[in-house]
Formats: sequence, C-alpha cells, structure tokens
Amino acid sequence: MAQFPVFSKSAKYQSRYPEVAFGLTLISGCQNPPNPPGFDQYKRKLLRKMRRRETLAQITDRIGIYKRFFESFGFECPLPKHLKRTVNSGFPRYNLMVDTHFMAEMCAGILVAVTDFDCFDGKLTLDLADEGEICVGMGNRDLKTVAGEIVFRDEKGIVCVLCQGADEKTRVKDDTRNVLFYAYAVPEIEGKHLQDGLTIAAETMAEFGGGKIEGVEVF
Repeated sequence: MAQFPVFSKSAKYQSRYPEVAFGLTLISGCQNPPNPPGFDQYKRKLLRKMRRRETLAQITDRIGIYKRFFESFGFECPLPKHLKRTVNSGFPRYNLMVDTHFMAEMCAGILVAVTDFDCFDGKLTLDLADEGEICVGMGNRDLKTVAGEIVFRDEKGIVCVLCQGADEKTRVKDDTRNVLFYAYAVPEIEGKHLQDGLTIAAETMAEFGGGKIEGVEVF
C-alpha cells in the first residue's frame, strides 16, 4: 500500500509566501483506462455545473489571478486556453488520469498536476528556485528556472516548476497504479479551492479507476 508522502514547505517559500497553500492527494491501486463505463456521463454532469453563469464567473476570476502571477515571471499561463476550450468543447479525452486532472483544474479554477507517485524519490518540498536551475520537463525539454520561481522538489531534484511545467520523470503512464495529484495556489487563491479540486480528482479516481484515497491534504 502506498503511504501518503512526507511534505514540507521550505523556509524560503514560507518567508515569501506565508499564507499561500499547496495541496496533495494520493490515490493508490488505480487503473488508468481510456474511457471507463459511465465516465462520459459523469464528465457531462461536472461540465454542466462549471458552466453555470455564477460558477463560471468565479472560475474565470481565479484563472485570471494565475494568469497575472505567471506573467509576473515572464511566462504564459495555460489555464485560460484550457478554460476556453472546455467551455466551448467540453473536457478532453486522453485517459482517466489525465482527464481527471483537467476536470479538477477547470471545475475548481486552479492549477493541478497529475503524476506517478512511484517515480518520486523520497520526501517532497515546496521551495523557491535559484537562478538557472535545470529540470528535465515533459518531452525531455530542459526547463531553466528564474530566481524566485516556485518549484516542487523531491530528494533528487526539481520535479515541477510552477510557471513552466512538470518533469518527464513523474508523468503518468498506462501502467501507473499510484497516482499523486498536487495543486498550487498563488497569492489571492484560497486553500479551499485546492481542497475542492483535489477532492474531485480523488473521488473520480476512486470511482472510475478502482483506487483507494490515501488522503487529501492542503498545507
């Protein structure tokens, strides 16, 4: 059985962002089918909820906050394009884990990553980067940090740069069985929205992937 990860925030992070939350949920023993029975109907139900005028306005406002934060470091935030595509065309279809990540993001208006928990090395830390640190991102692209960027580390190195993306090492695969979703807040984003998004992720994986929720925690 997978054990919930040991997580901490570095002193640098806490000094710069003392009130900014971070969340994790681990679901163990999952399958990752492309489109399990009943999943399309479930997605449509969540889509109808997020498209309600008041809900969509709140989601749009939160995504605007992320957009401005990314721009302050010189990067484009992916969330506005994801939102436009979702409102116009619905949730994408890749596989259960990736689709669940998009649903958690869009329904809560937050930034979520989906990863293979078994590919992390040791304890996990939310930290601020030094100038010029290197992370091997998805597709084996080198991600080079800007000083002060928010980064997520395991004991061997950076596994995600908030404004640039997650690494190749921890990406989910067809044979991923223990899946870790994590969610970043930025200033002005309340931790309750991370809780909402990660709960959607956890419950979806338990229902359609047959997994066991090992915990949903917001720090």
